[in-house]
Parts: sequence; C-alpha cells; structure tokens
Amino acid sequence: MIRVATVDDLWEIENIYNEILDYEEQTVSYTNWQKGLYPTVDYAKNAIDNSTMFVGENEKGIYGCVVLNSIQPKEYDNISWITNAKPSEVMVIHTLCIRPSASGKGKARIMMEFSEKYAKERGYKVIHLDTYEGNIPAGTLYPKIGYIYVGTTKFHFQNAIWENLKCFEKSL
Repeated sequence: MIRVATVDDLWEIENIYNEILDYEEQTVSYTNWQKGLYPTVDYAKNAIDNSTMFVGENEKGIYGCVVLNSIQPKEYDNISWITNAKPSEVMVIHTLCIRPSASGKGKARIMMEFSEKYAKERGYKVIHLDTYEGNIPAGTLYPKIGYIYVGTTKFHFQNAIWENLKCFEKSL
C-alpha cells in the first residue's frame, strides 16, 4: 500500500534516509546525497506538511518514500523537454527512496507506478524527474518503465555541491 505520509511517519522516513546514506558509505554511493545536507528530516517534514510525501508500506512496515509535486528545479530550464506542458501540468518525482533491505525487490517500480497513477488522476500531462549520473539502478529502471532520457545538466545541489543529473520524462 502507498499512502500520504503523516507526521507519525517522520521518524521512519528519517531512518530510511540514514539507512541509505550509511549503506552507501559502506558500499557504493549511487545517490551522491550527504548526511545533514540532503535528504533531511526537515525536508521530509516540509513535504509532509504540504501533503506531498508518500510512503510505501507492507506487513514489515514502511519500505520507501517519495515526494510528488510540481516544483521543477531551475536547472530544468537547461533541458529540452519533449512534451509541451504548462508548469501546472508537470508532476515532478523527488527523492524516491527504498530502504536498502527492501531494494532489488520491485519496490521502486511499485512506487513509480503509484506516482504515475496519482499524476494521471490529477490531470497532469507529463512526469519529470532527475537522478544523479552515477545512480546506475535508477538510470537503468526509468527507461525500462517508459521514461525517456532527455539530457544531463549540471545542478548546484543544495547550493553546496556541483553534480550532473540525468533528466527523464514520461508523457501520461
């Protein structure tokens, strides 16, 4: 089940962020995220307060989270998007996270399917998203589920880190 997150989920969402960052510190970093910088509990709380944070859960508890809204980073202006849509017709997928113990089991695909259904039900025309150029799992998944790679651009992440992010879109 995927549902809108509540403030009661905040601790578990923060745990997911930390588990991912700890796991990447010990293995390989696919996200290029940094503890204390992004994602943070304040980021999650803001998304919860705006009803844009969603959690995936099963009998074992919350396995992942994602933020869905229409906020496009300014760097998206550098991309030649394919689908002609007004900003209000674009849903953006942010910070899709799957707990390391649940990864590789189709959970990201389930969260993406939910995101698409959510966007369609609300009349969005297209979904935009980005991922760190070194995020091999995400960069492999998105084209498999119908997302088109539209370009890579340099982002000034949290005004602290310069990184190249690959951008994808899917028309609905």
